[in-house]
Amino acid sequence: MADAHSAPGFQRLVAVVLLLGAGILSLPVAALALDGEGTENLILPAQLVGMAVVGAVVGYLLPGLAGASASKRRSAWVGVAVGLLLALVGVVVLFLLLNGLEGA
Repeated sequence: MADAHSAPGFQRLVAVVLLLGAGILSLPVAALALDGEGTENLILPAQLVGMAVVGAVVGYLLPGLAGASASKRRSAWVGVAVGLLLALVGVVVLFLLLNGLEGA
């Protein structure tokens, strides 16, 4: 019998929370590294590539993200998709935190 820490539901929750935090922080980190003359257009693609990699790693390490019977490979690909989705959510959350609803 699986304990609470290896249950797919718990792994899914941990993975989503980790990826949401990474999605919110990934844009400022990418901007910090690439904000310069000639590289400002690379900020968003770098953020998305970074979140795809982070999502793949989180999905591989927490296979419950893709379901109880999913393989490590499928879990990694589900992690990539969830990572990219939460990167976009992170951009919206960061925008709202910086500008508020009045600036939107």
